[in-house]
Amino acid sequence: MIIQNNKNTTALVLKWILICTLIGIFTGSASAFFLVALELATKYREDNNWIIWLLPIGGLVIGLSYHYWGKSVVKGNNLLLEEYENPQKIIPLKMAPLVLFGTLFTHLFGGSAGREGTAVQMGGAIADQFTRIFKLDNSERKTIIILGISAGFASIFGTPLAGAIFALELVIFSKISYKSIPLSFITAYIAYFTVEIWQVEHTAYSIPFVPEFTTTTLFWIINVSILFGLAAMLFSRSTHMWGTLFSKTIAYPPLRPFVGGIILAIAFYYIGTTKFAGLGVPIIVDAFSTANAPYDFLLKIVFTGFTLGAGFKGGEVTPLFFVGATLGSALSLIVPLPIAFLAGLGFVAVFSGATHTPIACTVMGMELFGIESGFFIAIACTVAYFASGSMGIYKTQIVRGPKYHLYEKFKRKGTDLL
Repeated sequence: MIIQNNKNTTALVLKWILICTLIGIFTGSASAFFLVALELATKYREDNNWIIWLLPIGGLVIGLSYHYWGKSVVKGNNLLLEEYENPQKIIPLKMAPLVLFGTLFTHLFGGSAGREGTAVQMGGAIADQFTRIFKLDNSERKTIIILGISAGFASIFGTPLAGAIFALELVIFSKISYKSIPLSFITAYIAYFTVEIWQVEHTAYSIPFVPEFTTTTLFWIINVSILFGLAAMLFSRSTHMWGTLFSKTIAYPPLRPFVGGIILAIAFYYIGTTKFAGLGVPIIVDAFSTANAPYDFLLKIVFTGFTLGAGFKGGEVTPLFFVGATLGSALSLIVPLPIAFLAGLGFVAVFSGATHTPIACTVMGMELFGIESGFFIAIACTVAYFASGSMGIYKTQIVRGPKYHLYEKFKRKGTDLL
């Protein structure tokens, strides 16, 4: 009997290691391809700015492709969270190519969007196919979805620890199987190293100087972090507002990105710059050394919310990095802290507030900027998390825990903190 139990345990462990390996390799390879293709698309657009006038055509192609072939996967990241909370159907594999090429079209023609949503959706769709192959039950399928999210996030940003924790923290207030925790880390690292093997590089950021801990430093960090949280709230609500507005005013879905593309192209022409198109990574990098205009972060919120609300594809996280880094950079003009330090805090704190994932964002900050700034990053991410309101970028995410109880307490007292 003991020998039989040992054999069963060994077989189970080997099965999950195999699943983690396959998800990590396939998702990491998909992310590597996506990163290379995205860089090529971005470079072509930057060298040929006239292509932005084709945004309506690109939007129409995206809209038609989802209308005729992608209705079952149009919810994107929210579909992953829905299927985790209430498993119904295996996520169609077509989610991966649809969001991949939809995002590449968005960036090629100048839409303001990110990339993590694409990687997470590819990871989730690829991972869920193993539910059928290995004949997994609903409980095991929840683990599979966590592994897909973990692999996608870790591989697209080059942050395996944050990727594993992000996947777990995103669903932390739903029932999580304990085995999901080590498996999430294993998959994240396999996906991360897969991208490394493909020799695809990630953007490097740094905070060269971290101030000493003083009450004055703490005072300023808490205050700027409240602003980071409010920026996260504005970003989340802006994205949802534009999506609701487009769905109410334009009944035929493929026309939404077409009309949105026309408005975006005209807007870029009249403001005279394309710095808010695409990912905006060069602007993020510059924010660590050069103070941004105080309105840059607001314009990125407007352009990204409008782009995604109109039906273009991509993610929200890199635009959140843009918003946080440029806001922190602008605040350096009045806050007596180093510019790179403020940009780095904003980079992860706005992300924390918009996704309700302060632990993952703290770890991500330490992976990107170094452990020396970890204590300050933790403070910034926590304060922004509490200051960002009850609604994040993912509508179907279940928000519970300290933040939920705080806001419920104020609601009972008749004060709505959004």
